[in-house]
Amino acid sequence: MSSKLLYDKVIYCIVFVVVELSLIPTYGQQGRVTTNFDKNWKFYLGDIVGAEKLSFDDNSWRTLNVPHDWSIEGNYDSNNPTQRGGGYLPAGVGWYRKCFTMSNSDTEHSVFIEFDAVMANSDIWINGHYLGHRPMGYLPINYEITKYLKFNEVNVIAVRVDNSIQPASRWYTGAGIYRHVKLITTNPIHLERGSVFITTPKIEKNSAEVRISCSIINSSQNTCKIGFQTEIKSPSGQKIQSDYEMVTILAGDTIHSLQTVIISHPEIWDIQTPNLYCATTRIFNEKHLIDYELNKFGIRNFKFESKTGFWLNGHNLKILGACVHHDGGAVGTAVPASVWARRIQRLKQIGCNALRGAHTPMDQTFYNLCDSLGMLLLDETFDTWTAKPNGEKAYNLYFKDWWKIDAKEAIIRIRNHPSIILYSLGNEIRDNLNSLEGRRYFLDLRSLTRKLDPTRPITMALFRPKQMRLFENGFSEMLDVIGQNYGEKGLIAV
Repeated sequence: MSSKLLYDKVIYCIVFVVVELSLIPTYGQQGRVTTNFDKNWKFYLGDIVGAEKLSFDDNSWRTLNVPHDWSIEGNYDSNNPTQRGGGYLPAGVGWYRKCFTMSNSDTEHSVFIEFDAVMANSDIWINGHYLGHRPMGYLPINYEITKYLKFNEVNVIAVRVDNSIQPASRWYTGAGIYRHVKLITTNPIHLERGSVFITTPKIEKNSAEVRISCSIINSSQNTCKIGFQTEIKSPSGQKIQSDYEMVTILAGDTIHSLQTVIISHPEIWDIQTPNLYCATTRIFNEKHLIDYELNKFGIRNFKFESKTGFWLNGHNLKILGACVHHDGGAVGTAVPASVWARRIQRLKQIGCNALRGAHTPMDQTFYNLCDSLGMLLLDETFDTWTAKPNGEKAYNLYFKDWWKIDAKEAIIRIRNHPSIILYSLGNEIRDNLNSLEGRRYFLDLRSLTRKLDPTRPITMALFRPKQMRLFENGFSEMLDVIGQNYGEKGLIAV
């Protein structure tokens, strides 16, 4: 197949998936409804007093759609504080506002606003009520806004972003609401966000065991008896259902469930045949569907061995990888899906079979494409903990207060993706890994990551490990897979 035909096929698949998802029934008034919230935002470049207020007049502001990277629109100037790492593009403060209405039919529902990512140091309000602050610019932000909504009246979401403290990174970060936004409406009894976790602990030639765990929240004031079931659809269209289970959930309580499905003659996910299954987990109340979530996953197994390296589905495979940042070059950080599709496809053409997200959580589209195109992934949570030259005004300022929240978010959003084979807890971390504090950061991160996903090994990109004696003092043995930047001869000699 020619590169152009393969590329066209990829783009067709992206469009098809979007159309297919838009046709998923919402099952009346009680089901989950996810609304694209990208269109018709108002934007103002600069800081302004009172822009969070419902009564603020934003008629003079620019109207645009997100994803939007306002920094890439600016002028290159060697005097800009972003310096070389930020491409000498501008930094500062920007404001976004969006008006919307909710019907009276939503008064009994739970409503959430979710930003796939905002760069950076975001503050968000709904109708003048402050929702919260988030320093991290690479991860989703989710707030429940139910109690602040006005029904059959105008509501206003206001977002202030601030990357004025520079240099904040060693690469181009972008600025603004640079990934997608959605409004999510659910029944008060609903699946906990990010709780659906699909694993394949036992894979044989003629069968595979699939486990689906999830958490269900009852935010209503009533104790209810609910049913739940997961339907799996194979790449070839075969449907398999789990047993239908009934449970009682108390008002204000959260329950956890585990379902098992046996799949006969599984279609394996591999880099050459990236077969994807689709699992739809549904919750019922008196036989009425009240919530559902769709997740794609792959059936495959892999392992790392010290003597022979990486094995995928029983085959010894040499990993040939490349690093990619979260931006799309000249388009900035608001990267269209077609740019990612072209880049991944071209990298496969030159022989790459693996990528590393350097050095941040990536866009959801990126993970989806790696799944569907058969590209292995090393996902990296942090570039810095508490210390980093050339980025000393970056996440290190917030790590101690935010690492646990951000590390959890980084894992639960991607753990169903079959392309991911490694978690990296840090890139060239400059904290003293021989100190008690440095070791504690690592151990806490490792413990949380393993708790959220025990199915993947953990690594780190160690910086000058020989000089830091990390091969001698036992630190390297704490990693499932040793990672090192530079000094390849030193690593081989160990």
